[in-house]
Amino acid sequence: MQPRRTTGAILVAFCLLWVSPATGLPGDEPEVATPPPQALLLWQQGYALHLIGRYQVAARYFRKSIEIHPTAEAHTFLGWSLSYLGQIEEAIDECKAAITLDPDYGNPYNDIGVYLIDLGRTNEAIPWLEKATGAKRYCCYQFPHFNLGRVLLMKGQLEEARRSFERALDYEPNYIPAQRALEYIQAQGQDL
Repeated sequence: MQPRRTTGAILVAFCLLWVSPATGLPGDEPEVATPPPQALLLWQQGYALHLIGRYQVAARYFRKSIEIHPTAEAHTFLGWSLSYLGQIEEAIDECKAAITLDPDYGNPYNDIGVYLIDLGRTNEAIPWLEKATGAKRYCCYQFPHFNLGRVLLMKGQLEEARRSFERALDYEPNYIPAQRALEYIQAQGQDL
């Protein structure tokens, strides 16, 4: 008799297929070396576990991947899991380790910016988000533009925030958070 598959196990399997070893890690470009298969598999497992909310276990897998072969991706995603565990300063440290390994990788810059926003240190977030918008290797430029817009909106700089949200939509026209932020700014202009 075969054991019953749980929804979580099926989701993990799907996620592992989505992050195919043939394509490397999300955001990779051809000039970035793929880590050894065991390190990549551990990273993929950590990623899948993170997606289903198993942050503590995901962090262990990312750490094992780093032990075998440190990559900017593994450090960044370890930071992501740590942030969900409330370990924001440690998450920032992991992102800084990622930047040391690959200063061209955009994710850790954006993530540091987000963590600083979460800590209420919005002014400190700005240079990190700006670095993310100019990173050479990043899959999702809409994120740092949106997050920079969030900071500018918090500071009451509506026109600058609007430009950041529009820039996010230049990269991903269907990015709903940026669309909603622009609607909010438009409504603020009508209330003046």
